[in-house]
Amino acid sequence: MRLRLVPQETSIDFFSRWKIWLGISAFLMIVGFGSYAIQGLNFGIDFRGGTTIRTESTQPVNVAAYREALAALELGDVAISEVFDPTFGPEQNVAQIRIQAQEGQESVSADIVSQVGDALSAVDPGLKLPFPSVESVGPKVSGELIQTAVIAVLLAIGAVLIYIWLRFEWQFALGAVAALVHDVILTIGIFSELQIKFDLAIIAALLTIVGYSLNDTVVVFDRVRENLRKYKKRPLAEVLNLSINETLSRTVMTSVTTLLALISLFVLGGDVIRGFVFAMIWGVIVGTYSSIFVASAILLYLGVKRDWSKPDASAGTQFGDQQP
Repeated sequence: MRLRLVPQETSIDFFSRWKIWLGISAFLMIVGFGSYAIQGLNFGIDFRGGTTIRTESTQPVNVAAYREALAALELGDVAISEVFDPTFGPEQNVAQIRIQAQEGQESVSADIVSQVGDALSAVDPGLKLPFPSVESVGPKVSGELIQTAVIAVLLAIGAVLIYIWLRFEWQFALGAVAALVHDVILTIGIFSELQIKFDLAIIAALLTIVGYSLNDTVVVFDRVRENLRKYKKRPLAEVLNLSINETLSRTVMTSVTTLLALISLFVLGGDVIRGFVFAMIWGVIVGTYSSIFVASAILLYLGVKRDWSKPDASAGTQFGDQQP
């Protein structure tokens, strides 16, 4: 017997209160905007600037021991990662340490670098001093990274708008983009509200969320288009309900299996990837919600072409008259 999280045939009415769902989404987006405007984001080293220290040791790198040794210095955000390279010799163990810019300074001072060396030498006698490399990233470069990250997200959403417009109709495109904007704003809002570290890994998570949410939305829209051809006389709300119910089992199964993997990573993956995984978990949840309750509700409001068998340049530009 196959496992089913959703019955094979469902008849849930998703649109009897579709205005309420849109109202809830609008309220959450306003809260997210408000949180960002009041307290902003807790930017990590990537966006705040800081210093990158490259270490080399004759002993294997113990990231946990390094992190514990540097915690006592109270340097703020510190990221530690081991560097692997096939050209390294057996006694060449390399790590990269990134320390956020200190208050009132563009980079970490020489005194702090010396303190870092002393602290690491206490837990790693094989550490080579002075450090092979110490590089600083100033506020100007960090500002450019923020600008580039914003452009990347906007370009991704713009590309989605054009793709859906060409594949379906402009109403579908607006519904899909509204769902994506909804997902991105809510994700940024939760990071602002909880003050979770926001770095380039979170930008990668945002772009992944855009792709995941779009995939869900396109699956639903494909079924909507098929049913619009099959049921030309049915009200649009009925067709949307039918389409979502027909794809509901697939949507829930995909989301649950993805969440199982992400929750495992969140619990067992450690602090390094926890922010990224949290963003993905949140994104899967709001992405699934928006595919059903936001994208389709926008489509219901705008209306769509009813007869897909007849090409008509103006058929997709009218507001639907099949609203409940």
